[in-house]
Amino acid sequence: MTETESLQVEATGETVGEAKWTALRELEKLRPGIDKAAVRFQVVSEGERGLLGVGFTPARVVASVDTAAVAEVSEEPPADEGEQAAEVRGVVEHILEAIGVRAKIEIVEDEERLTATVVGRELGLVIGKHGQTIDAIQYIANAIARAEGAPHDVVVDAAGYRARRTATLEKLARRTAQRASATGRRVALDPMTPVERKIVHEALKDDPEVETSSEGTEPNRFVVVFPRVLAG
Repeated sequence: MTETESLQVEATGETVGEAKWTALRELEKLRPGIDKAAVRFQVVSEGERGLLGVGFTPARVVASVDTAAVAEVSEEPPADEGEQAAEVRGVVEHILEAIGVRAKIEIVEDEERLTATVVGRELGLVIGKHGQTIDAIQYIANAIARAEGAPHDVVVDAAGYRARRTATLEKLARRTAQRASATGRRVALDPMTPVERKIVHEALKDDPEVETSSEGTEPNRFVVVFPRVLAG
């Protein structure tokens, strides 16, 4: 096999996403450890449900990958990857496969959190409208981590989304502080993840005019900003 050759499989499913997932599994059987970001898909048929839901024509895709590209980008998880990192990697990979996204996952772990960064070309699907998809992925990863007794919060990032989200939350925190100070009333924000609530608390911890607290129960726990005079 020369480096200009390619691996190619055809697969079907009830949806295009399911057909892609099946095709990826078949490619992985042919070349274990294949990098999903190197795979190209051609949608042959998007499928069609039968009249009144009876019968259907399956979705059909062709997946291919250059063997040269496989040699260049194929990457196994680090041999010294910790138990929580491996668990998070598996969870995020499974979700990405389910929504038909090809990407790599880079994991960095420090004393406070474990960050899984999705790297690839279809990150808009990973982030979703207003970050709803990536927040859902992060919520699931954290829920599983807590159930396993993992010591760190999990952050799932893609294309610098979290940095942009942090900047947005810090601006929101400052505007809310100004409102609470001007009106003399407490202001409750929308429910946030623990990581996002911490960003708001940190943004206002040194503000001489307001204080913050978290109220409610997960997953609907939220930040409240109130004037210091009310705290006394």
